[in-house]
Amino acid sequence: MVTFISLFHRRLPVHCIPQHFPQNARDICRVQTLTLLETPKTKMAITRIPILGLFIPLLISLQESGAIKEDHVIIQAEFYLKPEESGEFMFDFDGDEIFHVDMEKKETVWRLPEFGRFASFEAQGALANMAVNKANLDIMMKRSNYTPNTNVPPEVTLLPDKPVELGEPNTLICFIDKFSPPVITVTWLRNGRPVTDGVSETVFLPRDDHLFRKFHYLPFLPTTDDVYDCKVEHWGLDEPLLKHWEYEAPAPLPETTENAVCALGLIVALVGIIAGTIFIIKGVRKANTVERQGPL
Repeated sequence: MVTFISLFHRRLPVHCIPQHFPQNARDICRVQTLTLLETPKTKMAITRIPILGLFIPLLISLQESGAIKEDHVIIQAEFYLKPEESGEFMFDFDGDEIFHVDMEKKETVWRLPEFGRFASFEAQGALANMAVNKANLDIMMKRSNYTPNTNVPPEVTLLPDKPVELGEPNTLICFIDKFSPPVITVTWLRNGRPVTDGVSETVFLPRDDHLFRKFHYLPFLPTTDDVYDCKVEHWGLDEPLLKHWEYEAPAPLPETTENAVCALGLIVALVGIIAGTIFIIKGVRKANTVERQGPL
């Protein structure tokens, strides 16, 4: 099955709060930078690139080409897919999503609710862009003579959100990276059976190399009996890719390590005893010397 995609991708430099500032200050800054999105001074160059079974009219700024370096970047990314007849519209800041537009509900969804308190975005603007993307895609498909190319399979990593302790709530993160087109199916499995309770995911996040990445989350309670898998299906894969996770108890210290620790502790204790004895002897000798000399 061949999918065609119209993708709009632009980068804007942002001068904002340094990384060493508190997180809440940086989050507020992320929202405030949305006011820069309509700056007329941003110079862009248009490039059309057919890759990976996709036909991509791509808008790239001078910053992306390496002509200008910036500390912070906002990316506006949107795409429209066929034959799925679906699309996505989102903004991110330094690789973190700010918001996306739910095309079915026709509303803006902020990655963090706090962002919506400082800024707003009209979802109708994204819907209008989708109509333009759809029209552009039809033109590009005809010009390219519908020639497909190779899909790029994803790289998948499965890991817990924090150090695992039995009986303590945690979250498994399935990170899917470096793939295209942005069409993917992810299934969580616990002991081989699908799990849907509490699962969540991000939208497709753009990369600088015009590929995509995505995060899927599964809250879980670690036990010694349960095993988990993140099952990923993509057109670039010959078969579904499974990443496995299960609890592994911390390995006990080897006997040689235990002996070394005990020996080190014994040495430290002996050194302390010897040093204390020396100080006591010196103190007694000094006191005796003073008594013998008597008052001046």
